[in-house]
Amino acid sequence: MTDDLGRLLAEHSLLEGDFLLRSGKRSTFYLDKYRFETRPDLLRALGVRLAETANEAEPGAVRLAGPALGAVALAASASMASELPFIIVRNETKEYGTANRIEGPFDEGDVVCLVEDVVTSGGALAESVSALRDAGLVVRNAVCVVDREEGGADALARLGVRLRSLYRASDLLAGRIPA
Repeated sequence: MTDDLGRLLAEHSLLEGDFLLRSGKRSTFYLDKYRFETRPDLLRALGVRLAETANEAEPGAVRLAGPALGAVALAASASMASELPFIIVRNETKEYGTANRIEGPFDEGDVVCLVEDVVTSGGALAESVSALRDAGLVVRNAVCVVDREEGGADALARLGVRLRSLYRASDLLAGRIPA
């Protein structure tokens, strides 16, 4: 099955029904990231675990990166646990203020580790990888809370990015939702 944190994650964020995913696919289950990212106890524990996993995956990282909006709280929590600064990857370049797509200071050539909540097809992370690389950052690894095991890891591998997950959907769903 999974550990205590995984059981709490499933208990508080796993919804059953008919859901349309960002990837365009339909699913009988949904892992609602806001149900675990808005709970201080889960966010703190996930931040520690993500920081440890990011350090193992990319020990040379000088900062973390979190795509807006979903992974910002996780990246902030992992940043506090690791003491690595983090940057935010916007969905698109903003049209006002500094007109940045990447928010937060960084230097060209910095090695970053991407932090994400739930990965399905990997499309959102692939867009973030592209934005970070366009800004001159080095991205080789990403960590996520849950890999839905629907092709995201393979899509990122084609970009030269390795995905490590804290949990796989199949582990969180074991015994809860019929296949």
